[in-house]
Amino acid sequence: MNISAAAELSHLPVKTIRYYEEIGLVEPTRSSNGYRDFTDQDVQTLKFLQRARGLGFSIEECRDLLSLYEDRNRASSDVKALTRAKIAEVERKIEELVSLKRVLETLAEACHGDERPECPIIDDLAGKIAQDPAPEGQGRK
Repeated sequence: MNISAAAELSHLPVKTIRYYEEIGLVEPTRSSNGYRDFTDQDVQTLKFLQRARGLGFSIEECRDLLSLYEDRNRASSDVKALTRAKIAEVERKIEELVSLKRVLETLAEACHGDERPECPIIDDLAGKIAQDPAPEGQGRK
């Protein structure tokens, strides 16, 4: 089948399939006129890659998973180890996102959100330290 049909069946863009071929994740045969010819097994591999990428596995992790997928003598413990490592990475990212959310909430709370030009959000992004608006020695009113 041609690349368009493989794209439709695997739910991947043609550009992605070409990229996967370029980096050696899938290797369709070429017909005498040079067109790619995808087999059902190629489409199954593309579906596998689409799902693995959808779960957040990197290209190199997909390469490892694909190698295990194709190895009928694989140990499931190897697959589980890769998946556990991905879970740990996802947990780290979740912690980072929760921390980022807290910082953004703090910045949003500190901003008056009115017509004044002073904005703690902009100051933070610019690397400025928030300063007390009252000049030294005058105290607050």
